[in-house]
Amino acid sequence: MFDRLQKKWKVKKTQLLLILCVFAITGTATAWMMRQITTWIHLDASSPWFWILKIGVLIFGYQVLILLFSLPFGQFPFFWKYEKKILRRFGFMSRQNTETGKEAKTSMQKIAIFASGTGTNAQKIIDHFRNSSRIKVALIACNKPGAGVLTIAEKENIPTLLIQKEKFFHDGYLNELKEKEISFIILAGFLWKIPAQLIRAYRHRIINIHPALLPKYGGKGFYGQRVHESVLTAGEVKSGITIHYVDEHYDNGDIILQVTCPVLENDTSESLATRIHALEHLHYPRVIERLILEQDGLT
Repeated sequence: MFDRLQKKWKVKKTQLLLILCVFAITGTATAWMMRQITTWIHLDASSPWFWILKIGVLIFGYQVLILLFSLPFGQFPFFWKYEKKILRRFGFMSRQNTETGKEAKTSMQKIAIFASGTGTNAQKIIDHFRNSSRIKVALIACNKPGAGVLTIAEKENIPTLLIQKEKFFHDGYLNELKEKEISFIILAGFLWKIPAQLIRAYRHRIINIHPALLPKYGGKGFYGQRVHESVLTAGEVKSGITIHYVDEHYDNGDIILQVTCPVLENDTSESLATRIHALEHLHYPRVIERLILEQDGLT
């Protein structure tokens, strides 16, 4: 059961434990509050007002308490995400997100693709969102002059950002990303580690794809053909892709999706890479779309 919840909510075991603690404390507190209120106004289960009050406490009091108790456990973002869905169902919040004291966001979410190579995944993502009214590829960021992904950006008339190492690790180009109103960062074969300030600014809004089944064959130095060669050398019978959020460590963020494929007896690193690329091109754009629409309440 716990494994299913962990996969459904896309959280690590530690966060799952904290979430369950919030649920338990909230349930206990709601029951205690109900007893105190009914005792104070002298209501028992024989009165219809008892049940009306109970329903009100469960519907409204519980929702308030769960947000309050989530704060000391550091789980407010998780619970607020689901509370917003409830509020929209009851008509208390529009389908467009609202932020405190700010105008509602428009439904168009702008993404930046960070890539270092030829850009095959970038091209598939661009194609997927070409006619979307909700998600737009607004920027291609690259750390290699002359990389194929820059040619794709020019062909697709997408603005580019050629990033320099010193500035990237100093400020993460945050000002440039804000100027472009970038709401999500998508890594598509980007070989530099993402700096901490960029991760903090885009927590759970930076997504990466890795050509193996993490945590195996991940970390510094594991990219491209090196991954597939390592899989073959180890005699693995299956490989695949891992789509995950990016955190402060290489290939370590919460896993969003893993898809497997067999490793065949006569496979080379090139033939295995071909099947892995097919999985990447099929799943990555769809997962990106689902995550962005879910996180921003646009579904």
